[in-house]
Amino acid sequence: QVRLMESGADSVQSGGSLRLSCAVSGLTYSGYCMGWFRQAPGKGREGVATIDSHGSTDYTDSVKGRFTISQDNTKNTLYLQMDSLVPEDTAMYYCAADPALLFCGVYRGEDHFAFWGQGTQVTVST
Repeated sequence: QVRLMESGADSVQSGGSLRLSCAVSGLTYSGYCMGWFRQAPGKGREGVATIDSHGSTDYTDSVKGRFTISQDNTKNTLYLQMDSLVPEDTAMYYCAADPALLFCGVYRGEDHFAFWGQGTQVTVST
């Protein structure tokens, strides 16, 4: 059974930094796609960053140069380092995983990720 659990929720001021973590268990596939999504109040869920089992990454345009996705396979943990945060980054952040490696990217769509965490709230104030 695959389980994902996010942590790192916090409130920060604009310009600040935050690191989200996602503890992963049960993901025993040799190939996979993992990612971070976010959902702001009144908006749909959008892909923020993805990383596959080869280490290839993809980012949505609004976070390029500010966010970094990474994984520590020794700790079975997915990270999202968020720098230069702005109020528009305020959202519930979710980590997701899927055993299908093909077309791993932020535009893959939430319907193509089989496993999800419960989410962690990020609030950025002016």
